[in-house]
Amino acid sequence: MQRKILIMGLPGAGKTTLATALAPRLSAVHFNADEIRRNINRDLGFSAADRTEQARRMGWLCDQVVKAGGFAVADFICPTLEARAAFCEGGDAFVVWVDRIKQGRFEDTNRMFVPPERYDLRVAPEGAPEYWADEVARRLRPVFDSKKPTALFIGRYQPFHEGHKTLILEGLKRVGQVCIAVRDTQGTDAKNPLPFAQVRARIEHALRPHEGQFEIIQVPNISHVFYGRDVGYVVERIELDRSVEAISATEFRRRMTAPHATNGAA
Repeated sequence: MQRKILIMGLPGAGKTTLATALAPRLSAVHFNADEIRRNINRDLGFSAADRTEQARRMGWLCDQVVKAGGFAVADFICPTLEARAAFCEGGDAFVVWVDRIKQGRFEDTNRMFVPPERYDLRVAPEGAPEYWADEVARRLRPVFDSKKPTALFIGRYQPFHEGHKTLILEGLKRVGQVCIAVRDTQGTDAKNPLPFAQVRARIEHALRPHEGQFEIIQVPNISHVFYGRDVGYVVERIELDRSVEAISATEFRRRMTAPHATNGAA
């Protein structure tokens, strides 16, 4: 899933309006070039070299947000091929070209601006900003489709760990999307300390890059799975590397247990 977004185009084309509408839909950090210039890049002018450096710095800011697992939206002219390459220096971007006007209000920028050869979405003059914001969000944050073929995983996930994640990712690779059914086992014994909400949060965090490809549900404490003939689905064990299959939740539970109180000052 692409989380670094460049909204580019001529001055006055509607970049900031689109970015402002899009950011809440993605819970994204929005970097506006004018605000960055006023508060951070005050040393830069508007020469081709300075615009390229501005793009590089904007790209770096976005990269830091993406590294933390968030969405980052940058809106600025980014007028040349060199500027766009500088923006993507630390990682590729989903490029939105706001192509709603033929000329901007600055003649020097008009002369410098080179229409992009590569972009992921071109925003035409028709359509409200809200429409285009929804279109970008739909492409970047897919929604789980319950009608599509889906792999089912049933487990306690007390807690969800790297072995579980590897198994789920294999299911995603084979089928495209998965349903993770969490058994309601909290409190049944010492091996089941976590409530469903905490289990779900850990799964969502681990699978964040695959948002829209999984659904998490709570189910009863299922201990048996029976099926009749001609059930219409495949029951299969996924065999992973031995080192992965050897991962146990016991050690993770031990680390999560609060240390016992000790006498004396700590």
